[in-house]
Amino acid sequence: MSAETTDRPAVATASDIIDIAPVIPVVVVDDAASAVPIAEALVRGGIPIIEITLRSGAALPAIEAVASRVPEIVVGAGTIIRPEQVQHVADAGAQFLVTPGSPTKLVESALDSGLPILPGAGTLTEMLTLADAGLTVQKFFPAEASGGREFLSAVVGPCPQLRFCPTGGIAPRTAAGWLAMPNVGCVGGTWLTPQDAVIQRDWDRITGLARAAAAFRLGESVGFLASQISISKPSVATSMPWRSS
Repeated sequence: MSAETTDRPAVATASDIIDIAPVIPVVVVDDAASAVPIAEALVRGGIPIIEITLRSGAALPAIEAVASRVPEIVVGAGTIIRPEQVQHVADAGAQFLVTPGSPTKLVESALDSGLPILPGAGTLTEMLTLADAGLTVQKFFPAEASGGREFLSAVVGPCPQLRFCPTGGIAPRTAAGWLAMPNVGCVGGTWLTPQDAVIQRDWDRITGLARAAAAFRLGESVGFLASQISISKPSVATSMPWRSS
């Protein structure tokens, strides 16, 4: 792949990030050598964004490799839990930041970096505190454990200005229901890069999963996603088409 054939999506704000694709792949990279082929497989499937989490020693070199060698994809760093990690991932080439929570010093460090941030929030107090800091696009985490769609639906009334990327416990069978919500721009998911597919270097499988996830943009192919990972097809009530707000 080259920048000559496909340009990297332009990102300046968190809103730009959650509008790139209906699903942000949340990826743990155990071997930095796998990072580039994973990213390329996602791009081929129509998902030009990846969140590489700081859950392994390979994360920083993986971010650096993708940032320098796959110009078609927007690469972000996730599971940022300490202020000093912000500079580390920025130096590696991360284009956006994702945190599971929002302690003050971490948020301040992220804001100082100038990079778009999806700060984690799981309660209304956390959401409002972030909004007071100008952060109206947030990661709702852990989504299912924090009350799921029922909770986030209740947030729309008092906080219509907030938009979210729910992450945590979301599966293909439930993703479309989340994406149909007016305050959801995208969801985060781990299912696009199964560990066994990475170990077997089955990049075509990852491309297929990405293609099915990208189809949420048009409300297509939930059944194909189910066939790719051996899950049952969702009910009509949960297969509403994805839409941006």
